[in-house]
Amino acid sequence: MTARGVPIARQPHSPDNLAPARRVIDAEVLALRELSRGLDDRFAAAIALLEQVKGRVIVAGMGKGGHVARKIAATMASTGTPAQFVHPGEASHGDLGMVTAEDAILLLSKSGETRELHDMVAYAKRFSIPLVAITARTDSALGRAADVVLELPDVAEACPMGLAPTTSTTMMLALGDAIAVTLLERKDFSADNFRVLHPGGKLGSALLRVSDLMREGDELPLCAPDAPMSRVILVMSEKNFGCAGIVDDQNRLIGIITDGDLRRHMGDDNLLKQPARAVMTPNPRTIRPQALAAEAVAQMAGRITNLFVVESERVAGIVRLHDCLQAGVV
Repeated sequence: MTARGVPIARQPHSPDNLAPARRVIDAEVLALRELSRGLDDRFAAAIALLEQVKGRVIVAGMGKGGHVARKIAATMASTGTPAQFVHPGEASHGDLGMVTAEDAILLLSKSGETRELHDMVAYAKRFSIPLVAITARTDSALGRAADVVLELPDVAEACPMGLAPTTSTTMMLALGDAIAVTLLERKDFSADNFRVLHPGGKLGSALLRVSDLMREGDELPLCAPDAPMSRVILVMSEKNFGCAGIVDDQNRLIGIITDGDLRRHMGDDNLLKQPARAVMTPNPRTIRPQALAAEAVAQMAGRITNLFVVESERVAGIVRLHDCLQAGVV
């Protein structure tokens, strides 16, 4: 490694460097175990409350708790629970207008006495907005005001001074994930739902279906089994897939003719007058429209560049390797 062109000597691994790191991680692991063991009917009550919300879950916290609250809101929103982070300071200066009577509020505060949250608590009480609190003190102002309190175990922060939010914020984050995933399961949130909310990046491309990428209708290169090869070659040239599907009168795929098949039969007498059934390769590989596009790519590994898409034994489309790769499917 270098800094401004100056080589930096590698520092040897030292027990003195690793010990604090392991101590922090071990402390947080123990805290998460305590958190898990302490889950009770209050968690179930919070899920029941949030599940019935017609609007959004408004998540808020200050300082490090605010950063965690922002992440919890993002996780909820991406897993089927509409959610939004609202900064408590901005809420006191007009952003409370973002909160409606159909929402619920989830507030994070280890002490339960965070002054900046008071206006949000008062607003919730004034307009009968359901309030869930994540705090270490059920007897705090926040704990007393909340409809449901999710109590953090009484464990020390991983910071040697016991001051920096470390263990507590880890537990808040884990509890937020637990809420989001539990709501996801309660709503039967599927991979298709996930794909709709994650259209970009690797996640979106990994969840694309064959039906999202396949060509259909007039774009399909299809011929009857008795069609002369002169007609088949014309269709292959017009449709530009490098192949033609051979279908019966019920639109069932019975074979395929590819550029490779044409090369292999190039020396045949009267090739152009032969029927498609005499040249086709029977029982070609196919795929379902509901299959992941990644499955299509896996099937096309090798020399295949197109797959016919079949549903209920009938041709529904064709998917190209090039289209899959262009969409980021690997």
